[in-house]
Amino acid sequence: MKPRIVVPLVAAFCLGLFSVSDAWAGDAGTIVPKLLPQPAQMVEKPGSFVVDANTRIHADGAVAQTVAAQFAAMLPASASLQRKPIAGRAQGGIAFAIDAAQAWPSPEAYAIDIDANGVRVRAGDEKGLYYGAVTLTQLLTSGDAVASVRLPALHIEDAPRFGWRGVMLDSARHFQSVDDIKRLLDAMAQLKLDVFHWHLTDDQGWRFPVPGWPKLMTVGGCRIPSGDGGIDAATGKPVPYCGFYSEAQIRDVVAYAAARHIMIVPEVDIPGHATAAIAAYPQLGVSGQQVAVSSEWGVNVNLFNADEATMRFLEDVMGQVAKLFPGGYVHIGGDEAVKDQWKASAKMQARIRELGVNGEEGLQAWMIARLERYLSAHGKRVIGWDEILAGKLPPSATVMSWRGAEGGIDAAKQGHDVVMAPAGDLYLDYLQTDSADEPPGRPSLVTLKQVYDFEPVPKVLDAQQATHILGVQANVWTEHMRTVARVQHALFPRIAALAEVAWSPKSERDYVGFLQRLPAMLPRWRAQGIAYAATPFQPTVASELQDGGVQATLREPLGYTLRYTTGGSVPTAASPRYYTTLGLPLPATLSAQAFFDGKPLGAVVTRTFTAASLLSRGDEELATCTRKLVLRLEDDGPRTGDRAIFNVDIFDPCWVWKRAPLTGIAEVQVRAGRIPYFFQLAHDEPSRVFKPAQTAHGEMELRAGCDGQVLATVPLPAQPDADGFITLHAPLQNAQTGGDLCIRFTGDTRPTMWVLDRVTLMPR
Repeated sequence: MKPRIVVPLVAAFCLGLFSVSDAWAGDAGTIVPKLLPQPAQMVEKPGSFVVDANTRIHADGAVAQTVAAQFAAMLPASASLQRKPIAGRAQGGIAFAIDAAQAWPSPEAYAIDIDANGVRVRAGDEKGLYYGAVTLTQLLTSGDAVASVRLPALHIEDAPRFGWRGVMLDSARHFQSVDDIKRLLDAMAQLKLDVFHWHLTDDQGWRFPVPGWPKLMTVGGCRIPSGDGGIDAATGKPVPYCGFYSEAQIRDVVAYAAARHIMIVPEVDIPGHATAAIAAYPQLGVSGQQVAVSSEWGVNVNLFNADEATMRFLEDVMGQVAKLFPGGYVHIGGDEAVKDQWKASAKMQARIRELGVNGEEGLQAWMIARLERYLSAHGKRVIGWDEILAGKLPPSATVMSWRGAEGGIDAAKQGHDVVMAPAGDLYLDYLQTDSADEPPGRPSLVTLKQVYDFEPVPKVLDAQQATHILGVQANVWTEHMRTVARVQHALFPRIAALAEVAWSPKSERDYVGFLQRLPAMLPRWRAQGIAYAATPFQPTVASELQDGGVQATLREPLGYTLRYTTGGSVPTAASPRYYTTLGLPLPATLSAQAFFDGKPLGAVVTRTFTAASLLSRGDEELATCTRKLVLRLEDDGPRTGDRAIFNVDIFDPCWVWKRAPLTGIAEVQVRAGRIPYFFQLAHDEPSRVFKPAQTAHGEMELRAGCDGQVLATVPLPAQPDADGFITLHAPLQNAQTGGDLCIRFTGDTRPTMWVLDRVTLMPR
């Protein structure tokens, strides 16, 4: 048998849908390597090695012993081998060693050799050896859990493409426990991600202590959530949402990350996103007036002032950050700092003249430069969002490009290091599928394929400029994530695609091959207690009433094989495979499930169709007239437990039922809810569209299309019912079948807004 290089699979196409159901099959009894991220080079050789209850782990030297112990701890409980590492070299078994004689391309590089005599993991540095252990762990868990594992003979040489392979988590908007953070760090390490960007301050919360400034915790660490979410239903009293990390907890997390070779980059946002700090100490703001920690999302206008006393406060903060976080970088934000308060303040205008800087952007640049000097004296480099390019930037500053690639291109051409994190490709608070089962977030999609296809090095950069691209990072903003399960849903499985973008050579990236390997990650994540998103692995169902029956269309977001039944039974690997739209007589029950390698990937999705059910749709099944700022919003109550979720364009709230079957329909019933209008949108707020109200509290308006004929209007009540909802009845006049049905609410109802929950067509 000749050695061969394991290369990505070629896509197969069938009726316009690629299938990843037929896995590459290795020798019988030998596992097929399913590694994420894909190694730089993996060569298959003749032979194999069996890992079983008699296999020992050997470690040559103190560093190797540390990594060998970590490797043993990574293995699932079902793994059969002798877990306690034996010091020294030995023949056979699994051996870890630092190999100083070999010239390694980076400290993260490693090599693995597997043959009939055993497994040898080598590297020039502890970090590389650790990544070798991660890869070997994945090899041993590439197949079903069994008493012994036959590994194919392989030679792997691996090193990352980029040194910055990052994930940002916002702990300011919603707070995560130390255990939750550690679980994320474990999963990052499993994918060879090595930067944890920790967003610790914002308008909605300040999450760490600073000596001499106790109100940052007691005041800045708490907010009263909007609406019913901030009220105790039994007493009617406000209930604060609080959270902060003690110094001891931060040191614990830092040490935990360091053991997994992850650098933590803390972020303290200046001069904007500062409301929580200003609420604690009003003298830090521009007006000096007391403000509350924000319970609203979006862009708040509150800024730190640039007084000398405030700069000394910020230096106190940075001194604490430098003490708690030993990594080489501190993120100082710099984004979305609306300068209205500075422009209107005689004191800030005088400060601009005193410093001799170029207007408000120059004042922000001065603040950044001063903090850069302070942090540099403490051995830290400054990194900030791409807005910091608006003023003169210190040469050592690094730019994180979030508003597209343009900021990163500009920074690299100026000679600044860059981390690419564009919102349109790598913001994981954007939803990953269009499934109705997605949690709250931004319905603009960042799909798994979008993340995988992202190329961090823009083509317009020359070879020298391209060296400034340090790497890539995905960001998770948590406005809509009040549970850690939602954070995990946002991150997984897209974090695996990010890892391959950041680590694997560009030439080795292949999306279909990635989808072949991705299912092996799911049991690994389940074993870690990670609630990865189910929506990418489950079918979506679209249905329309047609000719007295239902036309049902299935789609699997990632293109895995779909199988279905129509009799109410659970699909199996032998059930019919879905290819095209199904026409079913009513009533009908359709069950569908995604499969890979003959095994189900996700839960069964079942839909029951009747003549009545096809005349009713929830908001997630409706379109919008425009997509100015569409959000998938959660209701404000109850304070704990499940809440209703609404799709709404907050700049142009309207809902459209495309090709609504209006023939024979006498009335449209709309169940509407009302939620707080909890957004600070600064200069974008005037872009919101308000249709004029004709009655005291506005109307629900039905039209034939967004700008078509008025079909009905119904006055809105002053208040919804006690549960926050109201059912509105609109008799139809002159409705034409086959047209679009548009539903709007008129009037400016801020600080609340009406949202549509469900629309039902009532026959005559």
